[in-house]
Amino acid sequence: MESEELEWFVVRSQPKRERVAAKNLRESLELEVVCPLVKFQKGTRRGKVWWVEAMFPGYLFARFNRNTQERAVRYTQGVLSLVQFGMHMPSISEKFIDSLKQELGDQEEVVIAHGVEIGEQFELADGPLRGEMGDVVEILPGKERVRLLVEFIGGSREVEVDLMSLLLPGRPGAKS
Repeated sequence: MESEELEWFVVRSQPKRERVAAKNLRESLELEVVCPLVKFQKGTRRGKVWWVEAMFPGYLFARFNRNTQERAVRYTQGVLSLVQFGMHMPSISEKFIDSLKQELGDQEEVVIAHGVEIGEQFELADGPLRGEMGDVVEILPGKERVRLLVEFIGGSREVEVDLMSLLLPGRPGAKS
């Protein structure tokens, strides 16, 4: 390995401190860091709230020269250790990091949206109507629920179900 060669390595952060570790590596050591985040809405007593969490809880990626910067990285605030197997510290391919950065964009986050639209057809994944198909007729805000029109007992009936109990046809686990 050349003394000036930069490679990507997996950095293990202290619990729930991925962003702190990433910020400190960027600011104090001026390293290139990728700390992927996922943003999603979650129902709470206050209503729907946006949450941001690490895509890889406890881990981030940093580009540095192992020969000259490893010690500084290890002792950066928020960093717990570097991922290694015995004495071997694997590097991450530039191709993987580039594709991850392309997917994440400038904000380093992916927004996870439920993406349910009125009129879409879904399969029920659990409950007494498991396997039945239904069309979304209403999205119930703040409840993480939808109302589906399902054919059963000799006619069409509206049923209210949890958003997480729906499978989009053609997805793994759904009927074809």
